Amino acid sequence: MSGRLLLSAALLALPVALHAQGWIDVERPPHPVPHPANVVRTASDVRVHIDGRVATVEVDEQFRNDGGALAEGSYLYPMPGEAVFQNFSLWMGEAEIHGEMMNADQARGVYEDIVRRLRDPALLTLEGHGLIRARVFPIQPGDTRRVVLRYTELLDRDGDALRLRYALGARDAGATARRSFRVTATDADAWGTPYSPTDQVTSRREGGALEVSLDSAAAGDVELFLPVRRGLVGTTLTTHAPGGEDGYFMLLLSPAPDGGGAALPRDVTFVIDVSGSMSGAKIEQARAALRQALGTLGPADRFRLISFSSGVTNFRDGFVPATPANLDSARRFVDDLVADGGTNIAGALEAALLPGTPEERLPIVVFLTDGIPSVGESSPERIAAAAGARIGRARIFTFGIGQDVNTYLLDRLAQEGRGTAQYVPPGADVEQAVSSLVNKIQHPALTNLRIAGAPVTLEQTYPSRLPDVFFGEELVIFGRYQGTGSGDVVVTGERGGHVERFIAHGDFPASQTGNAYIPRLWASRRIGELSRQIRLEGASDSLVSAVRDLALRYGIITEYTSYLVQEPAVVASGTGVPRGIQMAPTNAPSPTQQSGAAAFQAARASAAMMGAGSLASADHAADERLDEVARASGPAAEVRRVAGRIFVRRADVWTDAAHQDSLQIVAVAPFSDAYFQLVHALPELAPYLGLGGDVLVAGRRASIKITAGGASRWSAAQLDAVVRAYRGV
Repeated sequence: MSGRLLLSAALLALPVALHAQGWIDVERPPHPVPHPANVVRTASDVRVHIDGRVATVEVDEQFRNDGGALAEGSYLYPMPGEAVFQNFSLWMGEAEIHGEMMNADQARGVYEDIVRRLRDPALLTLEGHGLIRARVFPIQPGDTRRVVLRYTELLDRDGDALRLRYALGARDAGATARRSFRVTATDADAWGTPYSPTDQVTSRREGGALEVSLDSAAAGDVELFLPVRRGLVGTTLTTHAPGGEDGYFMLLLSPAPDGGGAALPRDVTFVIDVSGSMSGAKIEQARAALRQALGTLGPADRFRLISFSSGVTNFRDGFVPATPANLDSARRFVDDLVADGGTNIAGALEAALLPGTPEERLPIVVFLTDGIPSVGESSPERIAAAAGARIGRARIFTFGIGQDVNTYLLDRLAQEGRGTAQYVPPGADVEQAVSSLVNKIQHPALTNLRIAGAPVTLEQTYPSRLPDVFFGEELVIFGRYQGTGSGDVVVTGERGGHVERFIAHGDFPASQTGNAYIPRLWASRRIGELSRQIRLEGASDSLVSAVRDLALRYGIITEYTSYLVQEPAVVASGTGVPRGIQMAPTNAPSPTQQSGAAAFQAARASAAMMGAGSLASADHAADERLDEVARASGPAAEVRRVAGRIFVRRADVWTDAAHQDSLQIVAVAPFSDAYFQLVHALPELAPYLGLGGDVLVAGRRASIKITAGGASRWSAAQLDAVVRAYRGV
């Protein structure tokens, strides 16, 4: 299914469009009335049933008239081009009303007519879709109408996965309608672990079927990959190529679900800080986390428990098998932990990184601390260097609890130990954070992964050092590619002392407008890793410039782009990046200075961006960072993030932060013929125009400004020149 189904709403009785699913276009009464009709959505449920490659979609919606007058109009629903319409039901009492189907050309005129009347560009993204329309019988004040729509489509095969595309549209702030989205696929054993690059999803296997649900807050375009289970690991490769520059790729490695293959046996070391600062709720949560972590150990695993404060205490000497008796003794050891004394991190790491794990076992260290070194060696650099010399094959996962941790030390341990660093804010649940990790790393499938070959040159891949693959957890790799061509991408990994090879066939074109989520996720991970590199290795002008340029282009606030919300007095009528504004200093703090609230927030933001696996998680991390910067900056300009770009409101113009003085500005009158022709030629503009009012959107060689007094008509040659300049082709 190549056409996207974007679900929007626009009610003529309201000044602002309501976005979600279909909508009721209410007819405007000939004369103003004191209490006009006001149709609101009260429920919207989407159910997708997949059998083989055929998806049957059912959309069930309810609308209520909360106004004081009769509501009359039409129910409209945009349809993907490849969908086969089955039936439509609109019920009025016992009477069922049937709808009519319009093709994309007919639908376009309807969409544009509504946009002109509402002077709201919410529907512009529906370009190229068909339309179902049905006359709505008068809805009495207080009455509710239910609409049920069904259609089928054949899902695309993408590598070892089927791909479902759907679009929920934007969700209004304060929306109260019940909303759900669930996918059910028959034959649960035929599928690997589902993955969405756009949204957070949950899945379960029940009654022989695989069920996948989206978060209730999901919005916008949804992409879902359902890996077809084939051997140990399934592979899927997708690309995006904007033209005129290197392309982007996403490589998905999807192992079988839990129990789908023999997991590598592990040697797991749990290290917990029991210094005095851990007293109270933190030690209670840490105990609960350790008890749950012990429950994830399998019969083939071995484990150690190490607690530290001023000194270091071992549960037993060396690793012990995860037998019921040993686990019961370990739980009693955990129950007796008491918070007291200083913080001997160097001693704890020395005890944790003792050699002794055989080649056929995977060594894992889980390290929790809430403080900075205060006993023994106190230099984070020297502690990290000493630990680095002993890490060997160990994977290290660190947890910084609260803001009084040294982020340099925890980041460097995780980096050299091929693990992750997580930062738990004050008052957050330590147990939940640790449990999420130990459940993820419960069943290791492959280690020492690398991309061994490709038909084009692959660069700037993230994660830069590929982590291990675990059953039930997908690994997603983002990167850039140089050149064009088709062929196999070869990935190798080790399992039980043997090298395994996996093949993902890929097409690497010069231009590919689909899969637009890939650049934003690549940028999020690259910014996260570059920010950590600056903190660990020191800042340079090239590193800072790289972070700043990426942040401006892809809409991610960092400490190097915070001036966007700090500087309120910038003229925006044709300018973008403010002149004469002092950027953030390029000097990274020394290792010993990397503690406290600012260091904690920066490290936490980097970790979140490095681990972003979906647009929802990347946007959440970016929004949190934007909020932090805004709070720290005092009075701020109005800033919004739209479809991966930052817009700042300057002199009543929503200005794309990526706009530069050197770019030509093409002005276009809103809702004119030229305006609609432009959106038809450049559909990627549509999300930004939804900001409303005057908007300035940056392109490659020209920026587009929507403003009164701009061009209202132009020739085909003029339009073509604008498109080529905007796209830089």
